[in-house]
Amino acid sequence: MVPTRERRASPFVSRVRENPLGLVASLPPAAADQAGAADPPGGPGHAPAVGEDALAALLALVREDIEACNRAIVARMESPVALIPRLAAHLVAAGGKRLRPLLTLATARMCGYPAKGQTGLRHVQLAACVEFIHTATLLHDDVVDESLLRRGLASANAVFGNKASVLVGDFLLARAFQLMVEDGSLRVLEILSHAAATIAEGEVLQLVTQNDLSTSEDRYLEVVKGKTAALFAAACQVGGVIAKRPEEEERALWDYGMSLGIAFQLVDDALDYAADQATLGKTVGDDFREGKITLPVLAAYASGDESERAFWRRTIEATEQTDADLDHALRLMARRGAIRITLDRAAAFAAAAKTRLLVFPSTMLRDRLIDVADYTINRGR
Repeated sequence: MVPTRERRASPFVSRVRENPLGLVASLPPAAADQAGAADPPGGPGHAPAVGEDALAALLALVREDIEACNRAIVARMESPVALIPRLAAHLVAAGGKRLRPLLTLATARMCGYPAKGQTGLRHVQLAACVEFIHTATLLHDDVVDESLLRRGLASANAVFGNKASVLVGDFLLARAFQLMVEDGSLRVLEILSHAAATIAEGEVLQLVTQNDLSTSEDRYLEVVKGKTAALFAAACQVGGVIAKRPEEEERALWDYGMSLGIAFQLVDDALDYAADQATLGKTVGDDFREGKITLPVLAAYASGDESERAFWRRTIEATEQTDADLDHALRLMARRGAIRITLDRAAAFAAAAKTRLLVFPSTMLRDRLIDVADYTINRGR
């Protein structure tokens, strides 16, 4: 049946219409009318922001854009199939920093889109597209990993079941591709569709390497680049594409996003062994229980003595675990400095990300994007 205008709106859409900005925390007023304009020497763009302040400062510069992006997300999540907006409402309630779409909005603005005197919403629609790809992968990941928590709340699969989560994830991917097609740029379609395929490859590669302690660090980084960093890179690159920036700058944005994404995932992998559950937003030790091969495990295994290696082979490769094994794994990691090694590697990638942005003039947006790389590392400190 074709829905009519009189069809009753879902509770999710009704709530958002009452409070359309409820998708994100309250944002401070825009910090500058011309966020992309070069700062004077020693101006506000040169004062670094740290921790959550880095994200808040970047959000402030693209306040109107992120609000428009959230409205676009809400509109595209609506469906006459009631389960879809219900599950979408659950995802929204779980929060999230919208980091990936924020990167698209900020890089586009930094690169001069839309040009002065012009109006344009391509960056907003593509930011929504990026968020749909990300959210779809989260839904699928939680099913594969049998996760019960996401951002501190019950995961969608725990509430609605695996079948619903997979199918709504498919719906969101379809919405993402609709947005790509509507944008009309084959270049944008190429970048984002390639990222979507790469994410799937990364997840499959992670499945192949699971429980395999012979996995090299390079192989592990291939997984990280695929499942996480590819979308960071694409989210940044399309900002330069729609602004029609030269190839050198487009490549710099891709490199920034790739290095930032690797750093982000490395910190996440460290936090799975170093954070408390409230901070992590999911059950601590999930990677250990699932036998995932991450850098903290590889570092502890590589430097361990034979008894320690036997422990890792039993718990990770054979997945024979007792209730006491996670605590013992944490002690071994502390003994071998595995978390420090992982965070140091993350810091190196964050530094590389910051360096790639130096091809752009110093503006408030560029400097806040540099601060976001520091924020990524500070999550693990």
